[in-house]
Formats: sequence, C-alpha cells, structure tokens
Amino acid sequence: QDMGAGVIKGYATVQERPVYLFAQDFTIRGGAMGKLQAQKITKVLDMAHKTGAPIVALCDSAGVKLDEGAQAMNAYSEIYQRMARLSGVCPMIALVLGPCIGGAALLASLADVSIMAKKVGQLMVFGPQVLAAMNGVDVKPEALGGAEAIASQGGCTLVAEDEAHAMALAVRVLSMLPSSNLEDAEIIDSDDMNRLLPALDPADVDSLWAALADNGQVLEFFATYETSIRVALTRMGGRTVGLVATAKGQTDGKLTSGALTKAAQFVRLMDCYNIPVVSLMNTRGVYVADPSAQISLIKAQSQLLYAYAEATVPKLCVVTGDAIGQAYVAMGGKANADVTYAWPSATISALTPEAAVAVLYKEQIAGNATIPVEEARRQYADEYVRDVAGALNAAKAGLVDDVIDPDRTRALLISALEMLASKRDSNPAKKHGNIPL
Repeated sequence: QDMGAGVIKGYATVQERPVYLFAQDFTIRGGAMGKLQAQKITKVLDMAHKTGAPIVALCDSAGVKLDEGAQAMNAYSEIYQRMARLSGVCPMIALVLGPCIGGAALLASLADVSIMAKKVGQLMVFGPQVLAAMNGVDVKPEALGGAEAIASQGGCTLVAEDEAHAMALAVRVLSMLPSSNLEDAEIIDSDDMNRLLPALDPADVDSLWAALADNGQVLEFFATYETSIRVALTRMGGRTVGLVATAKGQTDGKLTSGALTKAAQFVRLMDCYNIPVVSLMNTRGVYVADPSAQISLIKAQSQLLYAYAEATVPKLCVVTGDAIGQAYVAMGGKANADVTYAWPSATISALTPEAAVAVLYKEQIAGNATIPVEEARRQYADEYVRDVAGALNAAKAGLVDDVIDPDRTRALLISALEMLASKRDSNPAKKHGNIPL
C-alpha cells in the first residue's frame, strides 16, 4: 500500500521465479522522494538481498519532497547505498515510465539494466523549468531527456515502444539472468547444437548473431550508442551468453572510446552473474578522432583490458576478420581468453598490413622502380599477411587455438561452453581492484 509515501512495494513471481518490486506513484505529489518512501524502498532492497531475488523498479518521480529539506536528500542516500552494495549480488532492473528528475534519475543509472518507454519515460538532471530559470534555455522534455535522446548518449540499456513493451522487455531480461550471483542462469535447450552456419560476411554482425544464437533470438543492449562495438544477451546451446562484437559502426571498423567503455561495462555485468562472454572480433584498431586528445581513448582501452582480465567467467573469442592492435590483446589474447578461434581469412597484427608494410618495407618500396608504389605496397601487404599475420601463422605461433571452418563456429563455441561449464577461477584476495575510470 502507498500510505502517502508515493511508492507501492511488494513481491511477485515472474515465470515462477520470485521477484521484488517497487513502483513510484506519480499521482502522490509527483512520486517525490521522502523519508517514508525511502524506508519502503530500502525494505524491498534488503529483502531481495536476504533472499537472493531480482529487483524490478518502476521509476516515475519528479525529484524530492522539498518540504522535507535535507531529510529528503538523505532518503535518496539510503537507497543509493543499498543499491551500490547490492550491485553484483541480485539483478536490478529499472523501468523508466515517467519523468525521473535529479536524484530519481540515478536510480535507473545504478540499476544493472534500465529500460525507458518512449514518449513517457524521461531522465534529466534538471527539468525544463529549472533549466529555463537557471540559464534561460527553453528545451522540450522529450529532446532533453526522452528515451531516444538518452539512448543515443548511452544513458539507458533498452528502449521500449510503450509501458507494456517495457515490462515485456524486463521479463525477457529476467528470463536470461540468474536470480542472484550464487546461481546460474536457467538452461533452455531449444535449438540444434550442431546446426551449421550459412556463408556470412564477417562485417554483418546482425546476420552473424542470428546464425549463432538459439532460434536467432538476440537482445541487444545500448543498440544506438557507439556502434563500433555491439553487445547483446542471447542463448547458445541453451545457455545464456553475452555477445560482444566489434562492428563497422560509423568509424569503418575502428573502435571509439565510448564503444570500448560500453563493452567493458557489459563484460563486467556478465561476470557479476556468471554468464560466459563470446567475443566476435573484426576490427581495424582504434579510432583517433583528435590526435591532441588521446587520453580518453587510452583510458577506454585500459577499461576494456581490465574488464576482460578481471572476469573469471568462460571467455571465448572468434577472430572473424581483422584483429588489429589492443582489441586482440583484450578480447582474444591467450592471457584473457580461454579459447580463441580464427576463421581462415583472419588477420592478427599489431598494425594493419598497410601500416606494417610502410614501416617494415619502406626502403624496398622506394627502391623498386619497376612497379608503381601503390602496387608494390599491395604486394608487400599480401606477403605480410601470408607470412606473418595470417590465421595459420597465428595458430602456428599459439596465438589462436584453432583455425576453423566458419560454418562450424556455432557448434564449436557450444562445445567449448560445455567444456568450460565447470570452470573455477578467482582473482587474488583483495577488497576490490582499481579499474581505470
């Protein structure tokens, strides 16, 4: 019951699994946060912690009860503290079904998965009225904090068409996650494990995902944000897996800092809940937008390296095309991946063949007057791939475990997942690591 707190809390079963819920009630003073509302929400979070059950939050709040003053701010503090402590213990899903302003927006940001409903869901630091009062800027709520605007900035995990769709997405996410970090996600065997893949273009991530996934079902996270890396939940051989795929995006196969951070966050989420990570690599390296401002790119690469290195879940990698630079080190290097496969056409190198040739064969190219420079570069690049960077050479050097037929990729990955199902690994005893944020 609400009792004037502006929130309704309780528990239920979703697909026969216990789930704790709370829903902010916008009809009670705009769902504003106060001491009583915080007490009810923290009670739900504490119960979820004790019983090992997921939490679903239906967020719809205009902020804090101003008449409670500092007490209202402290109320949010109590909730944030519980959510931070609960992170990685029980899955938390936030549905943004109305305006969530100020502290209310942080509830969605602290959740593992946030789902925004179009037209009604909004996330904002300040509402339009406050912004207008502060600096005279007149911005429409939808443009300021609507679902599509926020998703394009990486501020929410999924975008729903309406409230009913948001709830359906929450159910779908819950079905692929365990109830807590002490359990494994349910295994649902519904597709042929030995199904062969059709001929695929390595750059066509959608078709590749659909071919690998059970029944072609994939749920992509952060779909419109920094698309040079794409991430998704799916099932392979009945097991929930996290997919990470480098993609063409808007930077022609080169990875941006935002994409690297997105992938790092996703890998850490998978590791929280014991979900294997399958990485599909086809990248030309990193994207340097501004040579004078590279520190964000260096930090983002460090975050991805750290996330993969720290993750103790099974980690599989398939080099489907190019594996240039630090992406291979993070996602497919022998220190990080349990199993790395490569397609026969794969190229693994610190630099692109063209760049490597410019360094290694500079004098030979300049001194060869019998053929044009561009033709000489192509010849030396082909030679470099054949003798140094090709998939077979990588296998001979132990950089990949096997060079595989592309059509057997699904069967071999599922076999590896079965083999690694009993993997036991742990990080050294410590309070926590210091990820380069």
